[in-house]
Amino acid sequence: MKVLKKIGIVLLLILIIAQFFGPEKNDGNLDTVNAFIAETNPPEDVVAIMKTSCFDCHSAKTNYPWYNAITPVNYWLDEHIRDGKKHLDFSKWSEYSLKRKEHKMDELYEEVEKGEMPLESYTWTHKEANLTQDQIDAIVTWGKKVQADYKQQMTAK
Repeated sequence: MKVLKKIGIVLLLILIIAQFFGPEKNDGNLDTVNAFIAETNPPEDVVAIMKTSCFDCHSAKTNYPWYNAITPVNYWLDEHIRDGKKHLDFSKWSEYSLKRKEHKMDELYEEVEKGEMPLESYTWTHKEANLTQDQIDAIVTWGKKVQADYKQQMTAK
């Protein structure tokens, strides 16, 4: 019993000490998505959807929940954000080639249409990020139009 108690105390101390450390926050400026918004010209309702359902993991600015202050949860969230930005980063939209923009728009509306985005693990704690069918339809309609515009630009070159 004494061994288990000592192990428990050591683990508790490690957990307490770990609270003083954490990953670097994704605390950039949300204004970095302005180039994306200006270029793709989404309707107001789509901009609102993206602010609540996309930008936390796919831009330079994350609005962190209270539980981000808890280690190891903050590392788990950081990994989700890094992975999201690796796949699509609206803050770096202006750096993408025309071909990549066309492809990313295709992926964007397909992922939303299939219900794969936003992630279920995100919507568990962000109920406002759950998309209705009307919201999905709005994103798909807008995304297809933007993708078609990019395709047209590519063929014009």
